[in-house]
Amino acid sequence: MEKNRAELILDAKALLGEGPCWDAKTNTLIWVDINGHTVNVYNPMTREDKRYDVGEYVGAAVVRENGGLLLALTDGFYSFDMKTETISRIEDTESHIKTNRFNDGKCDPKGRFWAGTMVLDGNPGEANLYRLDNDLTVQLMVADVTVSNGLAWDITKSCMYYIDTRTKAIRTYDFDNETGNIANAKTAVTFKPEMGSPDGMTIDEEGMLWVAFFRGWKVIRLNPETGQTLMEVKVPASQVTSCTFGGENLDELYITTARNGLSDADLTKQPHAGGLFKFKPGVKGVPSYTFQDINR
Repeated sequence: MEKNRAELILDAKALLGEGPCWDAKTNTLIWVDINGHTVNVYNPMTREDKRYDVGEYVGAAVVRENGGLLLALTDGFYSFDMKTETISRIEDTESHIKTNRFNDGKCDPKGRFWAGTMVLDGNPGEANLYRLDNDLTVQLMVADVTVSNGLAWDITKSCMYYIDTRTKAIRTYDFDNETGNIANAKTAVTFKPEMGSPDGMTIDEEGMLWVAFFRGWKVIRLNPETGQTLMEVKVPASQVTSCTFGGENLDELYITTARNGLSDADLTKQPHAGGLFKFKPGVKGVPSYTFQDINR
C-alpha cells in the first residue's frame, strides 16, 4: 500500500468544512462550512477564498448550469444568486423535523441534486436521502438513514454508491441514469471502527472510490468491487470530511476537514484542522456534475 501526505493550501479554520465540488467553468472549488454557515469559492490561482454567509447550516452546494448555486440548507433545497447574495426557497423538505438538518449532497450525471439529512437530536434511522429533480420537484429516495453522507456514481452511470456514516459501510444501488431511480441495495464495503467514520467520497476515471474518514486522519482509494485499499493519503487533521477532483486536468484531489469539537489540546497537535488540503494522486477524477434545469 502506498502512503502519501496531503498539503495544506488554505488555513481556513472551518468549523465543519464539507461538500467540495469543482466548477469547471471558473476553475474554482465550491465548498461549505456547515457550522460556520458559509458557502466558499476558492480560486487555486489567486489563493483567494470568497465566503458567503448564508445565515444557517449549509450541508452542500452545487453549481447550477443556468447560473448561481443550489444549496441544501438546514431544512431543504434553496437557490442562491451569488451576485445579489439572494437565497430563494425551492422546498423546505424537512421543516417539520426539527431534530434533523441537511448534510452532504451532489449532482448525478443527469444533473439531479441528491442530498440527505442527519439526525442531530433524535433516534437513529430518522433521517433520509432526497433527490431534487430537474423540474425542481423533490423525491424521497432512501429512508431509515442516520447520517447521510458520501455519494458517487460509477463510470458506466449504472451504479450509485452511498454512505450512511452510522453503518460504517458503502452501499451500492443499481442506478437508472435516465430516470434517476435506484434499486437492489447491497453492502459493497464495510470498514473496521478503528479506521474512523466513512464520510464524503468521490470517484476517479478508473472507477476507484476515494473515501474521507472522520476521526481517521486520512482519505483512502479503494476498489469497490474487492474492498481492497489501493492508496492511503495522510491528512494532518483528524476530522477529514470529504474530497473531490479538481484542477484544469481533474488531476488534483481537494480535501476538506473540520475543527468543530476539538479540544485546545487537540488543536495544538493539529493546528490546521478545518483547513483545505490538496493531493496529486497520479490519476484523474470524474467531473463534478452540475444541476440541469428543465421547464416545469
